[in-house]
Amino acid sequence: MREILPYAEEKKIAIPAFNIDTMEITQAILETVEEENCPAIIAVGQAAIKDGKLESLAATVRTLAKDMKTPVVLHLDHGQSVEQVVKALCAGFTSVMIDGSKLSFEDNIALTKSVADAGRAMGVPVEAELGKVGGKEDDGPAVEGESPYTDPAEAKEFVERTGCTSLAIGVGTSHGVYTSDPHIEQSVVKAIRDAVDVPLVLHGTSGVPDEQVAEAVKNGICKVNYATELRQAYTKGFMAYMAENPACFDPKKPAKEGMREITELVKIRMTNLNSVGKAE
Repeated sequence: MREILPYAEEKKIAIPAFNIDTMEITQAILETVEEENCPAIIAVGQAAIKDGKLESLAATVRTLAKDMKTPVVLHLDHGQSVEQVVKALCAGFTSVMIDGSKLSFEDNIALTKSVADAGRAMGVPVEAELGKVGGKEDDGPAVEGESPYTDPAEAKEFVERTGCTSLAIGVGTSHGVYTSDPHIEQSVVKAIRDAVDVPLVLHGTSGVPDEQVAEAVKNGICKVNYATELRQAYTKGFMAYMAENPACFDPKKPAKEGMREITELVKIRMTNLNSVGKAE
């Protein structure tokens, strides 16, 4: 990802980061990425890790992607500790995120710097998070009652002191399912883009109108995360098939419908990020 995000900056596109939970979701995403010639990041989040899937999903991605021509990054999403990052690297991850956003500013800097220093020595890019992306990340606690915006001056200091290679910022989005109309504060994106010299990342994008995301990309976002709506799409297809075929006992059949829904959604999101056909 050290190369893929600067490439996105240069081309003025954003790289989609798709969170995976099952082999079927992974397969649908990778097949679509290859078909559309779109550079992509495959991310494993904390819910999957809590289910004990870190190593198995890493092996699944490596197996399915080994003959692909399109570049794919295997990324640890919202890493919680140095130990978890090390475990991911040992499992073959090529990019990691360390999320100290729930810590104090100084403690976040200390944690992020320790991972970024190790990543630099190993040639592995390290994403960090500063500010509060609202909502509920996987099985974690909800973030409420705090400013949803990252301070540009703090972002500048944070990047300079930690050496992180990309930064997830709070611009008004939320993890999980929105309970009110989502809104990206574009002025914050622009201000942080002017303040720091690393690629910017947008989390909590499921449910955000495409036009807002596209504008954020024009304003400097280089990586956009998708998780919740992928699960919703797969479940929608799976359950619709079972509703029409209640006697079916072959899980592969409803799974195909879930994968079809994933394929359609992934195509829409890649097109909106202007990344289709941009793999080199």
